[in-house]
Amino acid sequence: MSDGDYDYLIKFLALGDSGVGKTSFLYQYTDGKFNSKFITTVGIDFRERRVVYKPTGVNGSTGRGQNIHMQLWDTAGQERFRSLTTAFFRDAMGFLLLFDLTNEQSFLNVRNWMSQLQIHAYCESPDVILCGNKCDLKDQRAVSEEEARELAEKYGIPYFETSAADGHNVSQVVDVLLDLIMKRMEKCIDKSWIPDGTVRVNGPTSPDVSEGSDKSKYMCDLSLKTRIFFHSVSTTALKKIILE
Repeated sequence: MSDGDYDYLIKFLALGDSGVGKTSFLYQYTDGKFNSKFITTVGIDFRERRVVYKPTGVNGSTGRGQNIHMQLWDTAGQERFRSLTTAFFRDAMGFLLLFDLTNEQSFLNVRNWMSQLQIHAYCESPDVILCGNKCDLKDQRAVSEEEARELAEKYGIPYFETSAADGHNVSQVVDVLLDLIMKRMEKCIDKSWIPDGTVRVNGPTSPDVSEGSDKSKYMCDLSLKTRIFFHSVSTTALKKIILE
């Protein structure tokens, strides 16, 4: 795919305490590599990847592939960056909430992160996947799978155990989150849940539809391919802002 050849541009946000492996997780997903010497993220950073999403129908049939350009935003986990981090919540469409299976405190702090999401995200129940990271460090484990699943069930969100070191479940987690987002988009009657200023229709601005209710117009709009932009700012400009 060329730079502009995609159907959707979607932003995911990785959250969690400092040191849980957010940066390593995202690098494993986008580059298939692990670097144990990553320094702590300062403020906000992001990675990108292109994928083809194939929706599955109710009868199990696969629909036409849709080209997805994903921006995976990496946030600083330290408290001093929290105000900067939460400023990005409302613009994200899905969230990867990570904790460290070898660090019980990072697991206990999941509740705080969920509270922040309920306050600052685009709605009170955004699409979130809970990830118990560093599952490869079995001898150092401090949080049981049962505890983690119980907490995930409490919030009604999926739970996966992942390893940024060997890639276990990393791609599966992002695929599941993408599927949740795409299905939410398909079901919504209007686009009110999508962050303000992030939707641009790729097609006629005044589609030829029969007269009817506003609901019919919204449903017609949803049948068009859309592109999701982060405040309509180019990737190059965003990188420049971050580096400055």
